[in-house]
Amino acid sequence: RLMEGGRAAAARNVSSIQMLSVQPDTKPKGCAGCNRKIKDRYLLKALDKYWHEDCLKCACCDCRLGEVGSTLYTKANLILCRRDYLRLFGVTGNCAACSKLIPAFEMVMRAKDNVYHLDCFACQLCNQRFCVGDKFFLKNNMILCQTDYEEGLMKEGYAPQVR
Repeated sequence: RLMEGGRAAAARNVSSIQMLSVQPDTKPKGCAGCNRKIKDRYLLKALDKYWHEDCLKCACCDCRLGEVGSTLYTKANLILCRRDYLRLFGVTGNCAACSKLIPAFEMVMRAKDNVYHLDCFACQLCNQRFCVGDKFFLKNNMILCQTDYEEGLMKEGYAPQVR
């Protein structure tokens, strides 16, 4: 059955976030976000700098990065959460039909390990487009409609892979 696919991307500009306890006998560190001394019980260390928990935020959605995970993403002088990084800069990969790049924010169709633009997800013999819920077949990495698949079965006698 046909289903809408997800989104994926490989990010290169990833940095870790560490939460550290502030030792009472050490000199307070300066926050890279607000430039004030960090007098809290905990601080965050990221990008080789120290931050108040409230100061290390995503430049787009303002979420507190120490709360949403142990990584942050940087690009174009922005500090971002994973979701906003992928939305702004991510790439899903190449479409299995047209070989063009698929932006991370674009909806895709998937069949086994292949990813397709919505417009490219069609029978590769007759170009019939599929709707959600339609049956399609995968033969030798080719997407086929039921008619073309069954005609091929009659000619070649190959085994079905119904999806």
